[in-house]
Amino acid sequence: MRRRTLLLPVLIPPILMLAACTGGDDGGADDPGLPDDDLVEDIDAGPADDDENATDETPTDGTLAQVRSRGVLNCGINGQVPGFGFVTPEGTYEGFDVEFCQVVAAAVLGDADAVEYIELTAEARLTALQAREIDVLIRNTTWTALRDGAENVSFATTTFYDGQGMMVRTDDGFSSIADMQDTVVCTLSGTTTELNLESAFSAHGVDYEPLTFEDNDTLREAFLTDRCDGWTSDKSQLAAFKAEWPTDEGGPDALVVLDETMSKEPLSPATLDGDVEWFDTVNWAVIATIQAWEFGIDSTNVDEFLAVDPEENPDVARFLGIDDFNPGLGLDADFAVDILQQVGNYQEIYERTVGPDTALGLEPELNNLWTEGGLLYAPPYR
Repeated sequence: MRRRTLLLPVLIPPILMLAACTGGDDGGADDPGLPDDDLVEDIDAGPADDDENATDETPTDGTLAQVRSRGVLNCGINGQVPGFGFVTPEGTYEGFDVEFCQVVAAAVLGDADAVEYIELTAEARLTALQAREIDVLIRNTTWTALRDGAENVSFATTTFYDGQGMMVRTDDGFSSIADMQDTVVCTLSGTTTELNLESAFSAHGVDYEPLTFEDNDTLREAFLTDRCDGWTSDKSQLAAFKAEWPTDEGGPDALVVLDETMSKEPLSPATLDGDVEWFDTVNWAVIATIQAWEFGIDSTNVDEFLAVDPEENPDVARFLGIDDFNPGLGLDADFAVDILQQVGNYQEIYERTVGPDTALGLEPELNNLWTEGGLLYAPPYR
């Protein structure tokens, strides 16, 4: 596995950088400003028509062909969130989002390890995608109307349904946001969280002071040194940092995540607008993990399912490529087999990274199959 850290792509016009900072899920406000259409077009089109060096020839290969030619998937992630995207002491990447990078690599390249992980701050992530520094962004990024409509981004099937919460110290005695009059609340810049925070406190008629940071490491240090009374972010992230709170600071029991949920935060992989083939590839790679769970197929039994009779179980036969069904997604007929053999289905990914038996201890709740009361629902593969 490869690693590259990208804080902020260079040579991007400032107005586009500001537009890419809107919204989020690490904890910051959406900027109402929209990106300049001409700037976005310039990123996509290459040299301008009046450039004396311009030619009639423009690249025709989409991202799918480029990734296959390169042999490596450039996947934008967050490297600072335990359970979702982080670097182990041994220098390897692990987590829920990391494994979905591997899902896409397995589907496209047949090799789940053919990934270059590019760590991105909240403020740099969409700019990096727009500048084609990455092929896909799988980094706790919330699917919003502004991003979908104005920021040249397309969102695939949601991988994690989340909501914004508030974490406080147990000893402070706060039981709800209504108790937090005149407090300082830490959050990340470049995300949706600031706007949600303002709305939640205004609804309770409570005054507060926001304190923003660019990354989770500096925010965590600020909270650790009592610079803020509350820490707001997606509840999954708060659970991750709570689980790893230092024992000399009281450990996880020293913190509590309030019951209130301030927002809806569907976290979804993102691709650049306009490349429909690549979007379909990423989208159906994600869907395959959900459909496999519904079929009861996982990494431990996929070889048994490969022996099914297509006439007796045509749905599974199509899904596993046994009958060479080709839906025109640009993927091999048996792409789901590579995903399952090398990574696993959605349930396996969830349970080993963030599930009830991990340090985070997150129950599936919304992140369960629709047949079990959750929101995970795969379109039919036919």
